[in-house]
Amino acid sequence: MEVQTILKIDKALLELIKEKAASEKFSLNNFIEDILYKEMESIPNKETEQAILEARESKNLKPIEDLNQFLKNL
Repeated sequence: MEVQTILKIDKALLELIKEKAASEKFSLNNFIEDILYKEMESIPNKETEQAILEARESKNLKPIEDLNQFLKNL
């Protein structure tokens, strides 16, 4: 479902975005959506956030003694 929204963007930035979108044969809307979707993919989900927290706190970590075996078990 699509919704309309209003954004305030610096005029010079908007011109750069329009130029880049046109050079890649995207509409302005599709170009901005594409950028936002790509950015959102880089945000970790809850499970990944928990794993990062555990790794930072060194919880449940075991040393990898045989990398080939570890990779085989994945």
